[in-house]
Amino acid sequence: MAKRELPKHVYRQRNGIYFQRRGWPSQKFQSEFGTPEFWAEYAGILKQKDRSRVVVSRNFGALIDSYRKSPRYKNLKPRTGLDYDKHLDFFREIMGETNPAKMQRKDVIRLRDANAEKAYFANYSLRVLRVLMEHCVDLGWRDSNPARGVSEIKTVKKDREPWPRELLDAFRATCALGTRERLVMELCVGTGQRIGDVLNMRWSNIEDGAVWVRQSKTSKELWVPILPELQTALDAASRHSVFLLTNERATNRWSYRGASAAVRKVREQIGALDYDIHSWRYNAACELLEAGCGDDLIASVTGQSPAMVQHYTKKVRQRIRAVQAQQMRTEKSR
Repeated sequence: MAKRELPKHVYRQRNGIYFQRRGWPSQKFQSEFGTPEFWAEYAGILKQKDRSRVVVSRNFGALIDSYRKSPRYKNLKPRTGLDYDKHLDFFREIMGETNPAKMQRKDVIRLRDANAEKAYFANYSLRVLRVLMEHCVDLGWRDSNPARGVSEIKTVKKDREPWPRELLDAFRATCALGTRERLVMELCVGTGQRIGDVLNMRWSNIEDGAVWVRQSKTSKELWVPILPELQTALDAASRHSVFLLTNERATNRWSYRGASAAVRKVREQIGALDYDIHSWRYNAACELLEAGCGDDLIASVTGQSPAMVQHYTKKVRQRIRAVQAQQMRTEKSR
């Protein structure tokens, strides 16, 4: 399609047709060019000249504001949104007035490498920037995404493992019944759920000696019977809020940041920095396996897929099977 065929201020981009005029917000046409619906859209845009319009500055600050209003951002899971916010705020701080249309692949690589000593932060920033620049393309501010295809920093990934029994005992000895730290640990180990789902648990979710869980990541609904250790912790807990775990004023649920910081203090105190909150989910899966549960029974508690059950229990599973194999080997040699 030749440019002269398009009306004034209308341009063909790689992913569609846009209205682009200095001082006006860029808008993508939803209708096919030449149709009555297209011309109705065009007329509606032009009528905006009679309205009070906000001049949109094409900088990263405006891009981030636009992205946060988009479905792409609003559809993120709450925890993911919090993680994204950290990096979006970081981008605003270091390049808020910069024009994103001028960003090149070399700039993306330079930004990644500037944080190479913090590989997790650098890689997560790259992922968020890739999404943000895709939104920039959608707005018609540029034709391509300079972050697409840029590789992440290679790291040696250390597999999580369940907390050793002695460290769980140390945690219980350090955190008395009635403390939030003790309750969050018993909930994570006892129900095998993610920390986000544990923090969302309410007293009203407890029914017939079990707790109802609707997993935020998978939307699965689970009914998980309460173990004696967890019941003891629940009996000792304060009930000044609808949530099992609350903030200091008991006005809302305990935040992930608050719970993580509190648990980290205990981990530092007992020498358990190699094991984090999510490792408690490994404890649940591995304890179920050691009790003789098959993968389907483990999944009935944790809500995991068969592949994830295998992943979470692979080291314990190997030890159990190795013991069985050597016992069979010994018996055969007799």
